[in-house]
Amino acid sequence: MSNLESSYTKILNTLHQVEPQKNFLNQIRTPKLSDIELIAINITSEYLGIDSERDLFNKLPQYLLDKIERTVYNRRKRGLFLYIEQVRKKMAEAMIGDDKHFVIDSMPLEVCKMSRAARSTICKEDMNSSPNHGYCASQKMSFYGYKLHSVCSSAGVFKSFDLTPANVHDIHYLNDVKEQLKSCYLIGDKGYLSHSIQLDLFETREIRLEVPMRKNQFNFRKMHWILSRTRKRIETLFSQLCDQFMIRRNYAKTFDGFKSRILSKLTALTVIQFINHSENRNINNLKIKIA
Repeated sequence: MSNLESSYTKILNTLHQVEPQKNFLNQIRTPKLSDIELIAINITSEYLGIDSERDLFNKLPQYLLDKIERTVYNRRKRGLFLYIEQVRKKMAEAMIGDDKHFVIDSMPLEVCKMSRAARSTICKEDMNSSPNHGYCASQKMSFYGYKLHSVCSSAGVFKSFDLTPANVHDIHYLNDVKEQLKSCYLIGDKGYLSHSIQLDLFETREIRLEVPMRKNQFNFRKMHWILSRTRKRIETLFSQLCDQFMIRRNYAKTFDGFKSRILSKLTALTVIQFINHSENRNINNLKIKIA
């Protein structure tokens, strides 16, 4: 059995532990390849670093190739977006448990280089979801595309995420966080510094937002070293997404394809963490052989 087959079998069995349902989409005929098997193929390809569907279908075993065509695979994968996120959330919640400490941050995702932005048609099928120009202060770079906003637990498990055009300020994502968290600590960087929002989060949802102060602020004090170290957990996750899961590569032409691609990588990371969690290993040791 090849590495792809053994990894696929392991991931499929893991998905069955979390989600007993095999098919999610309402189809006239029951497909030869079930929805949960399609999700397993998708996650396996991300885990193994197979970043192209053409390359994936060249490597799939014959018994899987006989069940689905490449164009159908791509269309069904995009249609399963909400259900993939549902499965990812189930695994994340099982690992997060009663953790009351979370970290919030964002990272830039280019759809193309700045020199091509004016003539690019990528993800522009709908003006409401079109990419835009933005600036990343931590990397001191201008870029064209989107921002990935996310919240992770102190252990490094993604609880939630969202995509916005690059020109949307990080602080606006806190409006979504208000609906997702309650009675907890939330640690962010200076991009989330706002006294009024900190007060609103605490009064409405009992969320204590901890943000490092600027040096020129009145009564400046350094963030506690434990909080500062905890905040670096999400930066490590972003580095793993860039390195191992190649999240900054973009082959998508539509926004549906782009967001499906990002979700696939986040879900693959969560599945590997869940397997590690189930086998009492360090959940953030992602470069391992799972089968």
